[in-house]
Amino acid sequence: MGNFDGDSGTVFEQSYATTNGNGRVPTETSSPEKQELLRKFSAPAYTEIRTRRCQPKAANDVQSPSSINYHPEKKSIPNGHASVLDQESKPNQAEGKLSPELEHFQKTSFEEVPLHTACLTYLGFYLLMILGYINQLLFVPKVATEKGRDGYVALYDAFESFYSRYVYRRIKDCWNRPICSVPGDELTLKDRVTDDYGWSFKFTGTETRCLNLGSYNYLGFAAATGQCADDSEQSARNSGLAYCSSRCELGDNEQLQELEALTARYFGVEDAIVFGMGFATNALNLPSLLGPNSLVISDEKNHASIILGLRLSGATTKVFKHNNMRDLERVLRQGVCYGNPKKGGQPWDKVMILVEGIFSMEGSIVRLPEVIALKKKYKAYLYLDEAHSVGAMGSRGRGVTDYFNVDPKEVDILMGTFTKSFGSAGGYLAGSKKLIDFLRTNSHAHCYAASISPPIAQQILTSMKTIMGEDGTDIGRKKIHQLARNTRYFRRRLAQLGVITYGHEDSPVVPMLVYLFSKIGAVVRTLTTRHIAAVGAGFPATPIMEGRIRFCLSAAHTKEQLDFALEAIDEIADDLGLKYSRKPRDPNPVIY
Repeated sequence: MGNFDGDSGTVFEQSYATTNGNGRVPTETSSPEKQELLRKFSAPAYTEIRTRRCQPKAANDVQSPSSINYHPEKKSIPNGHASVLDQESKPNQAEGKLSPELEHFQKTSFEEVPLHTACLTYLGFYLLMILGYINQLLFVPKVATEKGRDGYVALYDAFESFYSRYVYRRIKDCWNRPICSVPGDELTLKDRVTDDYGWSFKFTGTETRCLNLGSYNYLGFAAATGQCADDSEQSARNSGLAYCSSRCELGDNEQLQELEALTARYFGVEDAIVFGMGFATNALNLPSLLGPNSLVISDEKNHASIILGLRLSGATTKVFKHNNMRDLERVLRQGVCYGNPKKGGQPWDKVMILVEGIFSMEGSIVRLPEVIALKKKYKAYLYLDEAHSVGAMGSRGRGVTDYFNVDPKEVDILMGTFTKSFGSAGGYLAGSKKLIDFLRTNSHAHCYAASISPPIAQQILTSMKTIMGEDGTDIGRKKIHQLARNTRYFRRRLAQLGVITYGHEDSPVVPMLVYLFSKIGAVVRTLTTRHIAAVGAGFPATPIMEGRIRFCLSAAHTKEQLDFALEAIDEIADDLGLKYSRKPRDPNPVIY
């Protein structure tokens, strides 16, 4: 909600295989030469493992709020949460026992779309396209062509501009909706209308108070009152709103040094560096770590900030199927064995695996122990983006390393943002002192960007200390527990309704599949009339056939609020025919 928040004979194709997801777009890698810079950051030699691991292996050889009336639930709903185990991870029945990793991932569900729904989804999308082309031929809009741009390259390609005008515009009112409050457990939407079918909008002067299921406020620190707000206000009075300089010049200060030290201690690593923007943390630091003689193995569902960073780095990028460890090992083995084709098969300077902790559009959790095992086996680096998992996962809120009880030092580069669980802004990279010292002299995000604003930094400091219990209270522990409780309850109750949800049972990112493009708009609009604010997502942010509503849960939500939302979702699912799930339903009630 915008402001509301088998081979073809070669394994060296540089085109980033077609992917879809939140900001995931196709890309090709290209970059100017930066060999000297790259060699400053030490890389392992792959000559030895190339000779030992280039032999074909067996297919199974893988290491494995409140002004809203939140009335109680009015009717019982049959229950039925049946988890789907990833096909490639099915255990050997003769063993009769699952490994701890598989016990986690038998709770991950990606139920397939019914055939008739898939056909109707494609039919509806192509009808929209056909009607759009007819409309464009008969009624050419005044904004369809740029004026005074002779000799300039077009800002948008033909399909982009067509799609925005004739497909996206039909439900444009469901995105970029302005708010005029803190995005806490509730928020206030500014009402707006359109008189020209989505070409423009105007405010009505009224506002709507809604339950907030669209913001990444995982631990509920987004609030206008409380210790975080008080400390941030005092910081602004003492230090002002900005330093108006980069960290390398006049923007460094004791507060940011304290924040970096606290961040390193929070994750249990040697050092950390912070940046003013989460997106730029990926986009502007990956080019400092990678170059033309680097090989990157990237999950197909990785975020746009990662993909942009890979484009800028010039590294050769290979994509593996989402969370599929067998495919990851296949791509790793081929890359290590054959080396860089541009240099006659010489070894890569470095090989890096890039994954996310929680994938923001799928709600799935990375299979971290297995990724680490493959990383060690092939002597690769591991870059872990924990934008959505830090704070939201693990008994101590330290992210997926905490969730899987993995030593954080097993991950070479820990990345995350302060925007979501900490209720602030910015991002961080954490790891060895050697890594962080390298970034302090080579990162464009550190050397050229303005440093974090004092009140923003103070919000992070206070919320992080609260999570760690260093404020002398158990508020942080209670928030982590409450989020886990809300997540399990909400996901299991959705399963009762018979709707299809994606992701892991412990992920607070809950995508509910609606498939048809028109149903995305219908659900978002109807939820708004029921005083519930949620986010819809469709092509190109998702595959054409997988339009969805994405709910983001928070520790600030109460059971009454969740029941209020679930009752509305149940009625909307009945009216719009969204109960696609074919899983058996357990009649037992879900205990909160």
